[in-house]
Amino acid sequence: MRLNELKDNPGAARDKKRIGRGIGSGKGKTSGKGHKGQKARTGVSLHEFEGGQMPIYRRLPKRGFTNPTRKVYDPINLDRLQEAIERKKIDPKETVTEATLRAAGLASRTGTVGVRLLARGELKTKLTLDLSSASQAAIDAVEKAGGKITIKKRVKKVRLRGSAKRKAKKAAKGGKAPAATEAEAGAAS
Repeated sequence: MRLNELKDNPGAARDKKRIGRGIGSGKGKTSGKGHKGQKARTGVSLHEFEGGQMPIYRRLPKRGFTNPTRKVYDPINLDRLQEAIERKKIDPKETVTEATLRAAGLASRTGTVGVRLLARGELKTKLTLDLSSASQAAIDAVEKAGGKITIKKRVKKVRLRGSAKRKAKKAAKGGKAPAATEAEAGAAS
C-alpha cells in the first residue's frame, strides 16, 4: 500500500448537502425550507411552540426543591474505623478528630461540613471521638466498646436587618449598648 492509495471506508465520510444549486438537485430554489414565513428565515427560535396547544413544559407540574442550606457530611462507618485502627493508621490512645480521620484517608469528600459516624460494622477498640455528627446507633456502639463520643455543636449565625444591625454595630464600636427588652428588664429586677 502506498500513501496515495489511502482512502476512507466506504460511507464513512458523507458528502455535504448542497442546497440552492438548481432545480435538478432536488434542493434548489427554496433549499428545502418551503415558501416564505418565519421558519424559512435564519435566526428563528420556536423550540417550545407546539402549534398553539398548551406546551408540555406548562402542562406538567413543577416538582422538587433544592435546599440551599443543606448540610452534607462525609460518612464513616464503624467497620472502616476499626480497620484503620488495626492497620495502625489511627492511634486509639489519642482523641480521634476529623483531621485525624482525613489524615488516615477515611474522610476525603470535599464540600462537606464535617464527618458523620454511622453504625455499620462493629467497634472493638475503646476510643475517644470528637466529630460533627453521629447516628444514635453509632454513639451506642462506641459507648458499648467503652469509648466516648463528643458531638460538636454548630453555631447558628443570626442575620440582623435594618435598625437592629445598626444598633449592634454601634454597640461593637463602644457606643451606647442596645436597650434591654421588657423581658430582660423584668428578669433583672
